[in-house]
Amino acid sequence: MSQNHQQPQPAEKQSAGHGRAGRLGLVLYRVVRGLQPGHKAAIFLLFDMLLVPVCFVLALELQVARLWPREVLGNTAYLVFLLTIGAGLLSYLLGMHRIKLKAYETHGILKTGIFSVCLAVFGGALNTLAGGVVNAVVFVLFGMLVFLLGAGARLFGIQILGWVYRQGQHRAPVLIYGAGRTGIQLAAALSRDERIEPVAFIDDNSGLQNMVVGGLRVFSPAELSRLVTEKGIRRVLLAMPSESRPRQLRIARRLEKMGLDVQALPSFAQLAGEAGLVEQLAPISPSELIGRMMLDGDLPQVSDRYAGKSVMVTGAGGSIGSELCRQVMACGPSRLVLFEISEVALYKIDMELRALAEETGVQLICVLGSVLDTACVTIALSRHDVDIVLHAAAYKHVPIVEENELAGLLNNVFGTRVLAEAAVAAGVDSFVLISTDKAVRPTNIMGASKRMAELVIQDLAQRSVATVMSMVRFGNVLGSSGSVIPLFKDQISRGGPVTVTHPDVTRYFMSIPEAARLVLLAGSFAQGGDVFVLDMGKPVPILMLARRLIEASGYTVRDADNPDGDIEIAFTGLRAGEKLHEELLAGAGQLKTPHPRILRAQEDVLSQIEVASMLRDLNTVIEQADASGAREIVRRWVKGYNAPGAGVSGGNHAGTAT
Repeated sequence: MSQNHQQPQPAEKQSAGHGRAGRLGLVLYRVVRGLQPGHKAAIFLLFDMLLVPVCFVLALELQVARLWPREVLGNTAYLVFLLTIGAGLLSYLLGMHRIKLKAYETHGILKTGIFSVCLAVFGGALNTLAGGVVNAVVFVLFGMLVFLLGAGARLFGIQILGWVYRQGQHRAPVLIYGAGRTGIQLAAALSRDERIEPVAFIDDNSGLQNMVVGGLRVFSPAELSRLVTEKGIRRVLLAMPSESRPRQLRIARRLEKMGLDVQALPSFAQLAGEAGLVEQLAPISPSELIGRMMLDGDLPQVSDRYAGKSVMVTGAGGSIGSELCRQVMACGPSRLVLFEISEVALYKIDMELRALAEETGVQLICVLGSVLDTACVTIALSRHDVDIVLHAAAYKHVPIVEENELAGLLNNVFGTRVLAEAAVAAGVDSFVLISTDKAVRPTNIMGASKRMAELVIQDLAQRSVATVMSMVRFGNVLGSSGSVIPLFKDQISRGGPVTVTHPDVTRYFMSIPEAARLVLLAGSFAQGGDVFVLDMGKPVPILMLARRLIEASGYTVRDADNPDGDIEIAFTGLRAGEKLHEELLAGAGQLKTPHPRILRAQEDVLSQIEVASMLRDLNTVIEQADASGAREIVRRWVKGYNAPGAGVSGGNHAGTAT
């Protein structure tokens, strides 16, 4: 929400056009602003002393019922003099002269009460010592008048001072959205502000509309445009901290579209730093979101396989790559090579693992480069004597790759080929390609590129003697970049709507740690050319996932059955190249492995000549920047590839992470 403030305009400009009152106010403003703190204290002290003769005369008049009781006044002149001196001393002792006029409230009134009682008692004592010159009732009236005039004059002075300051400075007019208790308190506080002037309330409650609350009229939201124009409003203050955040955000966006700056008054929980307490006490569990238990705990086979080995992870700074690095590090390798094209991502994962590496004695190596760079890849593999390669580097976001098909095919297909051939040449023991369920009968270039990468690995596996090559295929992972969870959370934090491509769309899900753990384990089962498929459980309806996430965040879904809910779910239509339901297998069956959540798929393979022809043709069209030609080659060589159909519209993610 905007935090812009209008700058105060020069006092001379603001006073123009206000006539004599404006000129008088400007003069008084300059006088008040020119007073030093000592001058102001002296004025208050003098005022408290002058109260004595005024209040004493008034008390006498009330008691004797004469306008000017001369004979009594003549006999009590010394009494008034002593009371005046006493008032000055008492005011000084109580510190009443140091109370700022703008801060004169309950505490100041209490001191004025003590001041008036003490003066009345002091006057009564002097009168007794003098033989009872006046009736004792006079001093009761005197004390009451000192209190009423002393407190009343100061309270009146606050209003005068506010008027003086308003003449001297420009006050920006603001609307307060919310005429409840918080709004009333805000209006009262701003009524004395030198820079901001509340002019009206806006409230959705029809029972409050057209009423005057806290001195301001309450208007309907329908009258916002008129008020903004008539009163020159540029800022609206939201005073509804008890309302849900999504509702506040919807109101704020509507106001910002009118060109208004919007500021929200925080709740007491936010001011105390406890706004996130509910989320901290009730974290959202992935098991609750996708309806199945995650695989927790260490797998002994994994630690045995990677202990003491030199392991290289490509795409080490990505969602999957970084989790692979964490879990490999926990296995105690001799060396971990972080291969990453993004300097920022490489820096982050290096900083995260550096302290642990020093503690455990693991050699941590950072390599900044692309898998398309043959020289860089070859040097990294040979220099660091790599035993195992985990290839997670890929362009994976479906909409982006669909619009940049040549870059996606070049990186995902030829990057895999360069890395795999270099691994075979370097005598690497094991090479594992991280693949995706979108490679099965793909409808988009990202999925097709991953299937072509699988074909490359399957071909090399048939000719490789020393290097065992395999692939691990799984669906979406919760929390990875581009997946639905971060997207939905961001949309919920902005008040919605949460966007789902289709009411019936489904996806397979597992957590990032679970996926990484099974990838590492699957590599130990490889015999060469294996396509491992992770058991993702049952496909999860994205609409159900969106509902669960909204409710887990403490909100309700707004739909036809619940029109007053917090967050709306909007359907945007399937994106180009997106399936309604994903698949994990293309072949007729699957084989079991030693772990129940890892299966071995039976997939068709291409011959060495066919793969070479595919790569040659693909390389030609990429060099010619022929996108349509690239799609034709994909259609020719990738089994089950279906080009995006007509009428499939773009939209926001419904789950795109590999």
